[in-house]
Amino acid sequence: MSRAPDPSGHPRPADLFEEIVRLRRAGRPAALCTVLLTRGSTPGKDSMKMLVRDDGSRVGTVGGGCVEAEVVEMAREVIRRDRPATRSFRLNQRDLPESGLLCGGQVTILVEPVTPPVLVLFGGGHVAAAAVRVARECELRVEVCDSRPEYASPEAHPLADGVFCGPWEEAVARHAPGAHHYFVVVTPGHRDDAAVLRAIHAAGCRPRYLGLIGSRAKKAALDRILQDEGVDPEFLARVRTPIGLDIGARTHGEIAVALLAELVRLRRRGGPEAAGAAEARQSGERRHRGAD
Repeated sequence: MSRAPDPSGHPRPADLFEEIVRLRRAGRPAALCTVLLTRGSTPGKDSMKMLVRDDGSRVGTVGGGCVEAEVVEMAREVIRRDRPATRSFRLNQRDLPESGLLCGGQVTILVEPVTPPVLVLFGGGHVAAAAVRVARECELRVEVCDSRPEYASPEAHPLADGVFCGPWEEAVARHAPGAHHYFVVVTPGHRDDAAVLRAIHAAGCRPRYLGLIGSRAKKAALDRILQDEGVDPEFLARVRTPIGLDIGARTHGEIAVALLAELVRLRRRGGPEAAGAAEARQSGERRHRGAD
């Protein structure tokens, strides 16, 4: 028997951990909130848990009330930054003046992301195949998309969490808006590169990382074409080319290592500079001239 949905439209899982499994399989971000410590009188008790999805909906509780509302916002920030956080709340009117709380206790909450970012590879050639293998070691979820059946199959990418064969517009739509995603364009040619970037722009996607394999000269040529079509220059400025940290990579495997090193640094340290934007631009035309 299927469970009736809750008022927000989400299913009512038997328990919070079942929902974590479902969200991980779907590649949807969420954060787990756990009561680590309580002192004095508190509505939340040690080890109580609440799961917060990216839209703010939740399963479970850490005690309810205004503290829980604060924890939901904290969880959404943890999802955005993909790094855990801990915070203590004093349950009194001085620290929470709008709460009406009089119990005077203290509760400490740990919030940690439970769903890894999704790496979406637009193009299933040699670089993508190597990137899938390295990404799995980095505990990322990986999806491979290609318009060519021989490059978008479970046989071609047995370690990928998912593969999609079809038009680029449909491939992008599957992952829009992509706020918890890393988009990497590794198609076999300029025309397909332009098609993917055009589709990402049209879908209004804002991925955490958007990279394009190739040289600065290639990127400049694509920028001119796409700007003439009306693509926002600010969107194009966000596209990182070449991809990966500058380690002198030449082989497909080395390019994959450089790319995942950049993504790991973004994930663990955050910020645009941590993503290697400056380093990538300095490496110029000597790296990553083709995907296949």
